[in-house]
Amino acid sequence: LAKCGACGPGYATPLDAMKGPREEIVYLPCIYRNTGIEKPDYLATVDVDPKSPHYCQVIHRLPMPNLKDELHHSGWNACSSCFGDATKRRNRLILPSLISSRIYVVDVGTDLRAPRIHKIVEPVELFWKGNVANPHTSHCLGSGDILISCLGDPSGNGKGGFILLDGETFEVKGNWENGEKVPPLGYDFWYQPRHNVLMSTEWGAPKALADGFNPADVERGHYGCRINVWDWSTHTYIQAIDLGKGSIPLEIRFLHNPDAAEGFVGCALSGAVHRFYKTEKGDWAAEKVIQVPSKKVQGWLLPDMPGLITDILISLDDKFLYFSNWLHGDIRQYNISNTRKPKLVGQVFLGGSITKGGPVTVVEDKELQCQPEPFVIKGKRVPGGPQMIQLSLDGKRLYVTSSLYSGWDKQFYPDLVKEGSVMLQIDVDTERGGLKVNKNFLVDFGKEPEGPVLAHEIRYPGGDSTSDIWM
Repeated sequence: LAKCGACGPGYATPLDAMKGPREEIVYLPCIYRNTGIEKPDYLATVDVDPKSPHYCQVIHRLPMPNLKDELHHSGWNACSSCFGDATKRRNRLILPSLISSRIYVVDVGTDLRAPRIHKIVEPVELFWKGNVANPHTSHCLGSGDILISCLGDPSGNGKGGFILLDGETFEVKGNWENGEKVPPLGYDFWYQPRHNVLMSTEWGAPKALADGFNPADVERGHYGCRINVWDWSTHTYIQAIDLGKGSIPLEIRFLHNPDAAEGFVGCALSGAVHRFYKTEKGDWAAEKVIQVPSKKVQGWLLPDMPGLITDILISLDDKFLYFSNWLHGDIRQYNISNTRKPKLVGQVFLGGSITKGGPVTVVEDKELQCQPEPFVIKGKRVPGGPQMIQLSLDGKRLYVTSSLYSGWDKQFYPDLVKEGSVMLQIDVDTERGGLKVNKNFLVDFGKEPEGPVLAHEIRYPGGDSTSDIWM
C-alpha cells in the first residue's frame, strides 16, 4: 500500500479506522413518500458535534427533483477498499431510490456541509441495461466501480440481481452477475475478496412489500429465507443457505477483519441472528446463534409479535454486535469474542409496539416481567421503534433512527408517520458492555420546515462500520 500522505480514501485497516476523527456531521435520507405530504425526499445534513452551536440540528437539506422516490440506503463512490489508490477520493454519496429506481449521485466533496446533486441515473437505465429495479445497497469496489444490489425486475417481481456503475462517470455498465442463475429475491450484500465470496440476502418481492406487510405473502413465497453465495471472481451464483421459511434475512455483515471467513445476518421475521461461516470443505454454512423470542399479544396484526430485527452492525474491532428490534422496541449489544456464543451485555428500550398504555397487551413474554414504559426524551414521547443504527468509529456512540420504510411505518406505527421520526444517540460501554441513552441528544424530524418526515440510514462523511470494506 501507498505510504500515508499518498493514500486513497478511508483507512488501511479497521483498527486504524477506530482511531479516526470523531463524527461532526452525519447524512440521512428523509422520506415524504406515504406521509400525505407531497414534497420530494431529501438528504439532511445533521450537526452531531457537542461543541457546535448547531448541535442536534439539521444544518442543510438537499431536496431531490422528484416526488415519491423513497430514498433508503446510501453508499460511496470510494471507500477503504480503494485505500491503496491515491487518485481516488470519497466525494460522492450514492443514493439509490427503493421505489422509483432512480439513483442519485450527490457531491459532498465541494462542500461537506452542503451536498449538491452531481448526477441522476434514471430508472430506464437500470431497466434496459440490467433488467433490474428497486436498487438497495451500494458498495464501492477496489476496482473503482460501484456495485448495487436490487430487489426486483422492472415489473415489480422479485429478482436478486445487481447493477454496476462506473465510479468516474456513474454510467450504468450493466449487470455484475454472470450466468443464467439469479436468486429469486434480493436485498443487502457484503463481499470478502480474500475468500473469493459475495453474500447477498432476501427481503421480498417489491410488489408484495411496497404498500405494507401481508402475512399471507410469506406463505406465498413472496418473502425471503436465504443467504445467497456468489463466486467473487466469476460473479456467479454458487450456493443458497436456507435459514427457514419466513425468516426474512436482511442486513448481512462479515467481520471487518478481511481475513475473517465468517459474519452475521439478522432475520427480521424469525427474530434470529445467524452466524455464517466457511466450512472445512470450502463451501458456506450458517448456524443460529441468537434467538429473540416472539411475544404472545392481543390487539395486534398477529397473535405472536416478533422482535423484527431490522438492522445489525459489528464494531470495527469485531468485538461487539448490535441490533435493533423494531417492534419490541429495544436495541441490544452482544459480545462476540466467541462468534459461536454471542453474549448479551447491553440493552435499552426506545419505544416499540408493546409499551404500557398502548393498544397492544402482552399475554406471554419469555423475557420481560412487564411491558416497558413509553420512551420519553426532552419531553417528547417517541413514536415508532429503533431501526437503523450507526456506530461511531471508536465504538463509543451508537446513533439510532426510527423509520423502517414508509409503507411499513404507515402500517405498524401510524403515529410515526404523523409525527415524524427521530434520531437518538446511545452511549456505549466498550469495556464491559452496556448501553445508556444520551438524554441531551434528540433530532426531532417532526419539526422539519415542510412537515414531519421519515429519516432513515445514517452515514458519516469519512466512512463508517457499515459502508467500508477492507481488502
